[in-house]
Amino acid sequence: MNVMITGATGLIGSRLVRILAGQGFHIKALVRDKKRAAKLVSEPVEFITGDLNNEVALEEALRDCKYLFHLAADYRLWVPDPESMTRTNVEGTRLLMQKALEAGVERIVYTSSVCVLGTNADGSPANEDASSSVTDMISPYKKSKFLAEKVVMDMVRDEGLPAVIVNPSTPVGPGDSRPTPTGTMVLNAARDGGMFYADTGLNVAHVDDIAHGHLLALQKGKIGRRYILGGDNLSLKDLFAMTARITHKPGPKFKVPQPVMYSAGFTGEMLARLGLIKNPVATMDSVRMASKKMYYSSDRAEKELGYTHRPATEAVQDAVCWFKEQRMLN
Repeated sequence: MNVMITGATGLIGSRLVRILAGQGFHIKALVRDKKRAAKLVSEPVEFITGDLNNEVALEEALRDCKYLFHLAADYRLWVPDPESMTRTNVEGTRLLMQKALEAGVERIVYTSSVCVLGTNADGSPANEDASSSVTDMISPYKKSKFLAEKVVMDMVRDEGLPAVIVNPSTPVGPGDSRPTPTGTMVLNAARDGGMFYADTGLNVAHVDDIAHGHLLALQKGKIGRRYILGGDNLSLKDLFAMTARITHKPGPKFKVPQPVMYSAGFTGEMLARLGLIKNPVATMDSVRMASKKMYYSSDRAEKELGYTHRPATEAVQDAVCWFKEQRMLN
């Protein structure tokens, strides 16, 4: 049975490929660079060279496929040209969904994000019905993901697109080769104990649980319905302390005041705009995002899909072990 996947070399996508291969699927993956993809994905995969704005490549990748997993996205905290991110995340998603309809794909799992959802003012975990609008989206990335999910939802309603939406929280675990922004925080905390922390919080889930949730969404999800794929809600201080315990480091000690964070964000952006650095450690958007706790509940996925998640400490432990194996802790 043929299945097409975008984002196969990403953290969640690469783990999903392992699961799909184990289920006996013939996997077709849209990638920009076949040689690089072959280094990151060890399972048997038919690679199609192209991107989300390449109609010919999309048609080739979708040909004879029964299912589609769309995980690919331009995910950067700092982007000098927000329009390039919109072209990939929004217009690329629109084109892919149109081509999937034309190809007769029977079922689609679209990977959105919890970042498009609202949060509860009292800090309690929010669910899939937490309201938000595009004006609530702080960064270009969040805005693009909000608009891309809307494209999918509108096509489900207006064109009969057979898509299920999953909203992963923060994936942590093995295979984070880039690494992701959260993976970078875990890696740094593993190195130095995460001595400095912001007063914020996030939902942490093992990447393999999120990847398996994608398969469950394909098998059991309702068309047009959202499912949060998450794990444990943790303060950033607790996440750093958990990581420090694993690597026997001192642990977090100093909470960074917001004025200092804003100063760091402003400085990082200015240096990036001047071309003096490529990827600032902090930006104004990242500081604004850190001003609220991103806590979520996976109750719907647990009840309707049979989704389960292991404790966050296992996700961090597996991430640290993988970083050690890759010699990234040196």
